[in-house]
Amino acid sequence: MNTSFQPRTAAMLLATATLLTPGSLLAQQEARDNIIVSGQQEIDFATAMAEAPAGPEIEGIISARSDDRLQITADDGARTVIGFNEITEIRASKGLFGIGRESLGGEALLNGLPVTVKTVQLGSDLVASQIRLKGSDLKTANMIHNGTAQGFAEQTAATEALRSRVSDIDQYNVKGTTNVYFDTGKAKLSASGKADLCATTAAADDMNNALILVVGYTDSTGDYEYNQQLSEQRASRVVNYIQQNCGWKPYRMLTPTGMSEADPMASNDTASGKAQNRRVAVNILVSKGLDGL
Repeated sequence: MNTSFQPRTAAMLLATATLLTPGSLLAQQEARDNIIVSGQQEIDFATAMAEAPAGPEIEGIISARSDDRLQITADDGARTVIGFNEITEIRASKGLFGIGRESLGGEALLNGLPVTVKTVQLGSDLVASQIRLKGSDLKTANMIHNGTAQGFAEQTAATEALRSRVSDIDQYNVKGTTNVYFDTGKAKLSASGKADLCATTAAADDMNNALILVVGYTDSTGDYEYNQQLSEQRASRVVNYIQQNCGWKPYRMLTPTGMSEADPMASNDTASGKAQNRRVAVNILVSKGLDGL
């Protein structure tokens, strides 16, 4: 497998805007029985939360989650990362006007769920003291998560909304690029290329919030129109293979692109150089706004 880091090429294909980058949240803390260990001192975490100054109340949609951190996206697009723990009170309103409330565990905090969060300020970090949600919203989120017929319809809408927001992302961190190579004038994947593609998607699957961007290229043989079509065919073949054979989900891909003979890796004046240029680059990307979440 030919894996390298090529941020310049991938970055050229991404739209621009501003995205907030979250800070670290209670990293490297070791918790046990409501106690955290900090240096040589044991601190009652419940007391620390109770004595901490109040932070802002945050309302929005859970747009990403990783372990004990949530990203909340507000209606205006502002993103805030908060921590939560066993002290955080998670409650759902069950009846009219919120009469009858149910206490929940952290597993209820699903992506796409609207929430209202009360926070406290612990140093430079925001931590949730209370997370409130509606029972009806939780039911919908569970249907999406569990893949019912209605859930798939909701997820399709959510995926389309996500794609429409790609242009709002400033840039991605490129975690790695794998190149698979093709014979002259061909879009057929080799056995080694197929193996490399599944190895790449397996590596991406181990990364939180990873997306894949597929870009096809050709050498200088042939005219522009022919090479443009061939580069698109190669990219399409790779996309189909990693979705159908490597199990990569379509909603975790950015739109594939054919770049004809642009951005060659080597000189087209030699046979070996042309061989390097007949490729499809599979880029593993993580939005800077989600990297580390």
